[in-house]
Amino acid sequence: MEDTIFTKIVKGEIPCYKIAENDKFFAFLDISPIAKGHTLVITKLQNDYIFDLPDDLLGEMMVFAKKVAVGIKKAIPCNRVGVAVIGIDVPHNHIHLVPINGVGDLNFKAERVQLTQDEFRQIAEQISSAVEL
Repeated sequence: MEDTIFTKIVKGEIPCYKIAENDKFFAFLDISPIAKGHTLVITKLQNDYIFDLPDDLLGEMMVFAKKVAVGIKKAIPCNRVGVAVIGIDVPHNHIHLVPINGVGDLNFKAERVQLTQDEFRQIAEQISSAVEL
């Protein structure tokens, strides 16, 4: 199976704004965010559909995502961190963590937030420093 863009990010072949990682999971900023702080959590194991993951790995992924979400909420002013699993655009399981203030904020058809590289770096540093793995 050919490496997905996410696998290439994990391998360091494609740059990203990394938030956190451990031996099984990787979190980084979405480069086409629907909100400032929109983060993706993936398994390092390349797998297309999240619900094909073994139960134990899926559970660990959610615990990892929770720790990242807590960091996002500390770093980015918001009421909640919304969670979405869509799995259409990239054939590699991923969870979207999006800072939201209302249900309408979790709209993937909305115009994307435009950020500079410096803004991405600053956001990644703020969230990363707030994540406790």
